[in-house]
Amino acid sequence: MNDTLKQLDAVLQQRKQEDPNSSYVASLYDKGLDTILKKIGEEATETVIAAKSGEKQQIIYETADLWFHTLVLLAQQDLCADDVLKELQRRFGLSGLDEKASRTK
Repeated sequence: MNDTLKQLDAVLQQRKQEDPNSSYVASLYDKGLDTILKKIGEEATETVIAAKSGEKQQIIYETADLWFHTLVLLAQQDLCADDVLKELQRRFGLSGLDEKASRTK
C-alpha cells in the first residue's frame, strides 16, 4: 500500500483515542457516523463542482478532501485503505459490466 495511505491509516486510528476538542478527526468520530457521512457528501459535491469548473488544481484539492473523509469513514468502521485497494486489485481483469452484474445476482 502507498506510504501516504499507510501513514494516514495509522494517524486516523490514533485519533480515535484523542480528545475531540484537540483533533478535527477525533471530533468527527465523537459526532458519529451521520456527521462523517454528511462530510463525505459535502466533499463529493464540492468535487463535482470543481470538475465542472475544469480547474485542475481545485479538482485535486477537493478530491483530496473527499478521499480523506472517506478514509475517516473507513477507520471509523474499523477498515483501512488497504481493504479498498485489495478490492480494486480483485477487480483487475474483470469487466466492469460483469462485476456489476455479479452484484445484482
